[in-house]
Amino acid sequence: MLMEPPSPQIARMLWSLLPYLPLGLLAGLLSGLLGIGGGLVFAPMLLLAGLEPHQALATSTLAIVPTTLGSTWTHLANRSLPWRSALAIAIGAGLGAGLFSRVSLGLQGWQLLALQALMYAVLTATIQPHSPPEDGVESPPNLPGLSAVGWMAGLATGMLGIGGGLVMVPLMVRFLRVPIHLAIRFSGLAVLVSATVASTTFLRDGRALLPVGLALGATAALAARWSAARLDRVSGVYLVWMLRALTMVLGLQSGGHALQLLLGPTG
Repeated sequence: MLMEPPSPQIARMLWSLLPYLPLGLLAGLLSGLLGIGGGLVFAPMLLLAGLEPHQALATSTLAIVPTTLGSTWTHLANRSLPWRSALAIAIGAGLGAGLFSRVSLGLQGWQLLALQALMYAVLTATIQPHSPPEDGVESPPNLPGLSAVGWMAGLATGMLGIGGGLVMVPLMVRFLRVPIHLAIRFSGLAVLVSATVASTTFLRDGRALLPVGLALGATAALAARWSAARLDRVSGVYLVWMLRALTMVLGLQSGGHALQLLLGPTG
């Protein structure tokens, strides 16, 4: 079991992360705009700060909680989240995260990052714009489908330490025909639930560093609330291209890091 470092070590780590806090704001902006948790920024940042992969991914998941709380609070205040659909995807996300949050302990660091790279590659090929129905009337939400998508996002959060938004939004848009702006709102809520469930396990196991995660997440939450309030001003086509570019870059980054861990010196 990984033990939490003593307080002086955490203080030094927080100090070393200070120059990266503007990246925390970037994570918040992306979270509010794309329905992601910000782990795509948090995890590489924590790896650069010296955490090993299991601890970096766990602390990244913890930072996702306040980040997505900021954007979800904005959507709830605006009453732009249909409650039945939101509840369906949230339940699926919570169950998935609770089930898979311990699975990653059996994987080596390079294997976690390689699985991340594979997931990003699949998503890059999957993301496409939402095509409205010919009659202009949107179908009612597929509640079992939303629960299944939430469950898959919980798997991504619990096992791989990524928020799951990059998983949910493409699946909802392509296979459930959910308009992308609504899919992003659903995604933010589901990521909040799955990250909260997974973080509980990570904190209990000693994998997540509470002060570090909260410091990063609180910074990102400010930007997430600002960008979530402006989501409807952004074209769906631009949102799709932003998601596609992110998954491509992150797939290359995770794959490269996995290869370094696999081929690098041990000990």
